[in-house]
Amino acid sequence: MRRITRRSFTVAALGAAAWRTGGPVAAAADLSGRPAPAPRAGAGRGRPRPALRGMWLATVAGRDWPSRPGLPPAAARRELLTLLDAAADRRLNAVFFQVRPTADALWPSPYEPWSEYLTGHQGRDPGWDPLGCAVREAHRRGLELHAWCNPYRVALHGDPGRLHPSHPARRHPRWVVRYGGKLYYDPGLPEVRRFVQDAFLDAVRRYRVDGLHFDDYFYPYPVAGETFGDDASYAAYGGGFPDRAAWRRWNTELLVRETAARVAAVCRATGRRVRFGVSPFAVWRNRATDPAGSDTRAGVQTYDDLYADTRRWVRLGLLDYLAPQVYWHLGFEAADYARIVPWWARTVADTGVDLYLGEALHKAGDPAQPAPWQDPAELSRHLTFAHRYPQVGGHVFFAAKEVAADPSGAMARVVADHYR
Repeated sequence: MRRITRRSFTVAALGAAAWRTGGPVAAAADLSGRPAPAPRAGAGRGRPRPALRGMWLATVAGRDWPSRPGLPPAAARRELLTLLDAAADRRLNAVFFQVRPTADALWPSPYEPWSEYLTGHQGRDPGWDPLGCAVREAHRRGLELHAWCNPYRVALHGDPGRLHPSHPARRHPRWVVRYGGKLYYDPGLPEVRRFVQDAFLDAVRRYRVDGLHFDDYFYPYPVAGETFGDDASYAAYGGGFPDRAAWRRWNTELLVRETAARVAAVCRATGRRVRFGVSPFAVWRNRATDPAGSDTRAGVQTYDDLYADTRRWVRLGLLDYLAPQVYWHLGFEAADYARIVPWWARTVADTGVDLYLGEALHKAGDPAQPAPWQDPAELSRHLTFAHRYPQVGGHVFFAAKEVAADPSGAMARVVADHYR
């Protein structure tokens, strides 16, 4: 982890510092210290909501679904419905379905090719519409369906030549950065931010999804000994910022801010209610780095390492909900669940942003995990602890495969203790 020798720059602390011509200082910060007005993502904020009981359904590399690429449509559909049935049987009420895992699509997108995880070949039509099916069948089961999109990840390999010839990363090589053996879009390019928004807003407009959901990948997690190659975009657009880190954080905020405004526009135009949320790594900053941070000693901090100022997004009201991935057990020394949850509860208090807690069901019973995870009651204790905080509006479990199979019995214990 990088050592921080002084409190890092934040947009709210910038005051009258010079921005690049056209930089929206008024939109970025209220210099009185109060949160600036911000676009509201979904319609109907402020109405009482039932507790959210969700699961993530991951498709990248076939993590939860499909079991293998190239399944016949009937078999792939049957597997998907089995996972939705499991969510309903466990008395969940929301599914976060990963429909854009690597700058591709699980629906007939006019912007990006079909995902290789469906057929084994990027760009090949699977013969059916997984997102359309998931929305329809989730609603039949009383489940919300949130379209989960990864904004900037292009491929889990580093060879653009392996992408489909029609892929935007092939047609716009200047957009792409190789880093850590993978390919990413450069978040510093305005045309990239606009394009990725166009891509996932297509799903929001065309399908009756209940939400648009981002995971924790904005700028990629740090890779030792490597530098993310955005020199050209920083030279073009980084003027007026005190350093590259501040500029990167502004790029990430622009993505969130602009997406929120565009989701809100869809809601106004259609009369629908679509909620916009993010599930970040759970440590904004350690207290040793910033007095406002959590009492943790995490090796990654979203503010410093992923250039995502999640606390600020909440204070500005850019999100309908936040679902931090609190993937540690009660009593974990470096990042104790019992310390992180109260910090997030204080952070969202009186903001109008709903707080859901991401839960590491995948760790339950894993022999590689510490002793607390061998106890099937660990996750149930999480929910008992979180119930002390009225700001906690629910939990999301990672991930669908474990919700369905429940090898340790941890999910059954949660349902018996909390979802009866």
